[in-house]
Formats: sequence, C-alpha cells, structure tokens
Amino acid sequence: MVFKPTRGDAPLRVGTGIALVPDIPGSTVSADVYRDPTRFELERERVLRSSWMIAGRSSEASGTGDWLLYEGHGETVIVSRQADGSLAAFHNVCQHRGTRLSRGETSGCTRRFTCPWHGWVYDTTGAVVGVPEREDFAPEHLAGLRSPAVAVDEWGGWIWINLAGPDAAPALLDWIGPDIVTDLGRFGMEHMIVHEKWVTDIPVNYKAIVDGFNEVYHSTELHNVPAEFTKAARGTTFHLSGPNSMMFVPRAEHLEKLAASGDHHQYTICHYVVFPNTVFNNNPRHIQMFQPIPLSVDQTRFICWELIYPPDGAAADGSVADGAAAVTDPEYDEYLAATMAHWEVLKGVVGEDLFVFNELSGTRHSMGYTRNVFSTRECKPVEYHTTMDLAIQGRPVMDRWLDHPSEGRPS
Repeated sequence: MVFKPTRGDAPLRVGTGIALVPDIPGSTVSADVYRDPTRFELERERVLRSSWMIAGRSSEASGTGDWLLYEGHGETVIVSRQADGSLAAFHNVCQHRGTRLSRGETSGCTRRFTCPWHGWVYDTTGAVVGVPEREDFAPEHLAGLRSPAVAVDEWGGWIWINLAGPDAAPALLDWIGPDIVTDLGRFGMEHMIVHEKWVTDIPVNYKAIVDGFNEVYHSTELHNVPAEFTKAARGTTFHLSGPNSMMFVPRAEHLEKLAASGDHHQYTICHYVVFPNTVFNNNPRHIQMFQPIPLSVDQTRFICWELIYPPDGAAADGSVADGAAAVTDPEYDEYLAATMAHWEVLKGVVGEDLFVFNELSGTRHSMGYTRNVFSTRECKPVEYHTTMDLAIQGRPVMDRWLDHPSEGRPS
C-alpha cells in the first residue's frame, strides 16, 4: 500500500463557485526592492529576524543529542534534540568573544558544544556550563550566561525556527494558518522521507526566487509545456490566507475527474507559500520544498528537497525493520518507479528555473531595469511584496490575517 493524499474534509478549493483570482489589481514593484542593500538590512531586522522559517527535516535531528545547523542572512543557529524528545535552538555564537561553536559542521550528535578559541563549553540548550579559569572573570558576567535562545517547533516533519525567541515568537501553527495547516496537512509530510536534497548558491535576491515560484505564468515559455497544460492552467485558483498563499494548478489529463470530485489533492498541483521564504510544490504522490535562504542582498542559497512516501513499516529515515526489506510490494515498486521518473523530469524543470534566476544577475544593476510589472494573475507576488512592505514599515506580519482572513483564523 502507498499513502494517497485526498481532500477529505478539507475545504473545496476548485470548481463551481470558487473564484479563480482574488480581487487584487495588477501592480508594479521597484527594482530596488531586489538590489538595495539598505532595503535588505531592513528586511533582515524587521522580517527575517521575526518570521518562522524552516531549519531542516525532523529526521535530521531525530535522536537525543542530534543537532543541525541553520545559517543565513547573517545568522547562525544550532538546533538540538533533547533527551525528552523536544528541541532546543540557540544562536551558534560563543558569548565570550563571538566565535561560532559548530566549527562549520552542519549536523551531528553531541552532549555539548565547545568553543574552539578558548574552550568555553555549552550544553545542548545553549547554556554556558564550563569556563576555563573561571576565577578570573567577574561572577556577575557569567551568572546565568547562555547563548540567546531561538524559538523552535515542528510541523509536517519539518523543524521551524524563529529568531525572535521563545517569548516573542507567535505560535507556529498560527503563523502557517488554518488554511495551509488543513490543506497541506492532508499530504502527511511528517510520514514522508527525503529522497534528495539539492543545494546551490545563486547570485540573486531571495525574493526574486519566491516570485518565480509564486505564479504559473512562466510555465509556457520557460518550461515549454504542451498547449494542454497552458489551457488547463488558466483554471488555476489562487487563494490568499493571511500573509501566506496557495494556488492549485489543474492537471490537464484529469480535468474531468477534478470537476466530478473537487479533489484538488489528487488532480491538481498544490502549491503553498508560507511567508517569507518557504515554498511547497506538491504533486499528488511526491513533494518538493523550495527554500531560498538569503545570504546577502544579491546572494541566495537555494535548497530543493524531494520528499516521497516510504513503504509500509519504514521509519522516518526510510529504513525498514529486519525482514521487512525481503517482502516485495508491487504497488510500492510501481509507485517508486513512476515517482523517480517524474522527479528526473522535474529536476530538469527546476534547472530551468535556476537558469532564469541566474539570468537576473546580469541585469540587476542595469539602467534598463527599473521595475517589475505584475498582472492580476500574478496576484500572489503582488501580495507577497505588499506584506513585506507593511512589515518593514512596522506592521506585524500576523496582522495580514485582518486583510485575508480564513475560517478559523488565528485570533
């Protein structure tokens, strides 16, 4: 048996009575939004430091003492699994003289972290537990000292962090919102396994990458899709949900089944964006998560995660119990072969996206590039930039629920 996501009791997102496009006019965005270093610093201070972002998969830090490292936009964070199964996250910064504690590794298993400069020791929650020649320091400088805590939570098999810290960050599920929690939750990502993790650096602003995955308009030209895809894509529905958004692209070969059942999980490409930089591209049987991590105003680390469903009885890391591997499952074999073939195609598609993102690097400082022009069907990028602008101006991102409420929205 292979898990098959279906709409179930999730709200209807396509079909009769469902508007294709929200009432958002076309708009323009200044090119400086993507290339101005001052603007980028404002985003770092007022958005990226107070937003929930993905640090990695839960399976990457599944056992006691397991940890992983998140680095981006001038920040470095350690996330560590505790003995009780919870997670702790803290800045990867020695409180003595500012050295990184991780020494550059991205994951591992340890009971403590030791600064490589002077040997200060931290436990897996970030508290200072050892200072060589402690008697030479003023006691008040060391009392209760720890690396600042970072908020951390898990949902969908992902580890999420918020640099605002445990006392200031909103609840993760409130940030994602009930629409996406319900709809994306039908895919059961917490039960999926990582087939491939693709990492590359791109000389372009991270928001340009979010824009690129926030619309379907580019598919005809860039991806050379058949006419049937382009025609079916005109039936894409776009939904705004607080600061986040969704779109559902009908699959041309299943239009009749989609019309009869309304099951967008089975018969569309389901696409979700969690502000500011988490993008889920869900095919019915496997998922890509696109993660553009800003490094600087014009440098982005792009991570593409490919998730698949495991065979029955597999653990979160894809391993199987003794003896289980000897049991053949023709249905799963068929699923895996078809999924891998599709993934090979999609890797080419993502490669085309990366090509055009790189092309942007050659024009970002050109006097001929002054603005982006967005159509009404590019409503998701328009609202994304509106949300970013409002956040920079001081309006909390969570206030966007007042503009784009949903049934059962956070209060």
